[in-house]
Amino acid sequence: MLLVVDIGNTNITFGLFRGKRLLRRFDIPTKGYSRGKLKNLLKKAAVEGSIVCSVVPAITRVLARDLSALIGSRPYIIGKDIRVPVKNLYRKPKEVGQDRLVNAYAVARLYGAPAIVIDCGTAVTFDVISRNKEYLGGMILPGLGISLDALYERTALLPKVKLTNPGKLIGRDTRSSILSGLVYGMAASIDELSRRIKQKTGKSAFVIGTGGNMRLVARYCRGISKIDPDLTLKGLNLIYKNK
Repeated sequence: MLLVVDIGNTNITFGLFRGKRLLRRFDIPTKGYSRGKLKNLLKKAAVEGSIVCSVVPAITRVLARDLSALIGSRPYIIGKDIRVPVKNLYRKPKEVGQDRLVNAYAVARLYGAPAIVIDCGTAVTFDVISRNKEYLGGMILPGLGISLDALYERTALLPKVKLTNPGKLIGRDTRSSILSGLVYGMAASIDELSRRIKQKTGKSAFVIGTGGNMRLVARYCRGISKIDPDLTLKGLNLIYKNK
């Protein structure tokens, strides 16, 4: 089995693959990571190799060391040991998060191009892939959690609200108004920005959603072709198999 690891700012997501099949997926909070938790997750799993994509360098070093000790081999690190096989047209290519390149590669391989990947997590990222499967660039927006925290921390009277389904469009109290504004507002942004990007890339662009908050937002969107919560994991598996 292959262990693939996606280290994000909020969660670390692990996937166990046998061939193309994702057997198990599990998450732990990034701030709560420990070797003990990793050891427990890998219990009874005959892991033969591992690959890691990360946006948190400090955790990458610790987790790589722990994986080497627990499975007996050093993990491949995206961006260090393996380059994502996609042509990167960013003006400063090293500024692009490796997870965004992995998603670009995955969508082109699994769903075709042109494509737009919308990852709704700690931040919301739009990544645009050309008809020739080149990474063109994208957009970065504050995620829903960050926006909720900002409203609470930067205002005197607005309460701290837990992210959940907003229900009706027009809020009838402060809590429902905040949720409606954020979730419906994000959905409207996704639809409108996707429409504008398609004007540049072609109307046939495949729009795929991923990330921890995408299912919550997608029910209020009209322009998403498919949701694939495991897109990054599948991309890492493909990159490992073709390294």
